Amino acid sequence: MKHIHVELGKDSYDIHIENGLLDRAGDYIRNLTKSRTLAVITDSNVDALYGQRLETALTGAGFRVHRLVFPAGEEHKCAATLLDLYQQLSDAGITRSDCILTFGGGVTGDLGGFAAATFLRGVPFIQIPTTIISQVDSSVGGKVAIDLPSGKNQAGNFYQPKGVLIDPMLLSTLPKRFIHDGMGEVIKYGCIRDLALFELLEKLDDQSIFDHWEEIIERCCQSKADIVEHDVFDMGERMILNFGHTIGHAIEGCYGFGHYTHGEGVAAGMSMLTGVTEAMGLTKAGTTARLRKVIKQYGLPTDVDASAEDLIPYISNDKKMRGNHITLVIIEEIGKARLLPLVAEDLPKYIRKKDA
Repeated sequence: MKHIHVELGKDSYDIHIENGLLDRAGDYIRNLTKSRTLAVITDSNVDALYGQRLETALTGAGFRVHRLVFPAGEEHKCAATLLDLYQQLSDAGITRSDCILTFGGGVTGDLGGFAAATFLRGVPFIQIPTTIISQVDSSVGGKVAIDLPSGKNQAGNFYQPKGVLIDPMLLSTLPKRFIHDGMGEVIKYGCIRDLALFELLEKLDDQSIFDHWEEIIERCCQSKADIVEHDVFDMGERMILNFGHTIGHAIEGCYGFGHYTHGEGVAAGMSMLTGVTEAMGLTKAGTTARLRKVIKQYGLPTDVDASAEDLIPYISNDKKMRGNHITLVIIEEIGKARLLPLVAEDLPKYIRKKDA
């Protein structure tokens, strides 16, 4: 069992990481809430695999359980699904004294967390992430949101969970594409903050990495916890977590959510941006080649066909825009990131080199 404490004053919580934790979830949750009633928000894929198993663990600890299931897929992280969840929560009689569990990947955590943050002006919630992206990144830090037609995560809030329970064994049922998808965020942490993690990834592959998930998840979560503790509302240091995301989110939107997964977009975004910043002399020579080698090693794209002109409209709607300014995250070398403030007119040259 690995524990990470996220110190946020009255909003502090713990992350628990242990193989087989799902079957003991009820005992942990009993220590986090006095409620007898839980609403489990999950998607159709996760519910089919693990829904009954989680319900058994929870009822065994004395909870009444309502399973609220929505269709799987990024396209369902939307206002229509959110309204349906509100209705289901109301029909189940959930009150502010009860607790919501978000059980699934990043979509479930974002959508279910936003439902928890806004239903009855806030119901306590606990994250039980089931994918690589959600276990290493999105379940920690309190960002919850839905997508709008104009862009990803444009309606959202900061709402911290009461706890995060991570069972790495749940990753064993992920399709290969979603293992690769999650590696986009893992590679990001190596790039921005953890050279030793990046060096470990260089030595592993799709198969051997399964022997190292507890360590990898702990390293990523510890990095994020350290950053979030210093910048809860994403106004300074926390912005380095967006490495690859400005271009990555634009890729997701440009191609229609679901064509490229989040991790695929982030991987391409990291690669494209670093290729430009290295050519500008802002990034150590050789960094792009090293980064792209690892990206390809885990089956992720290093580029897409879209031009800068194709992507710019989606960046213009990005929530990281501040008036006519945006802050990009670049790496000076592997393991060292910094913020680069820009005026919007300069964005295109950071997406594509002039000869590209």
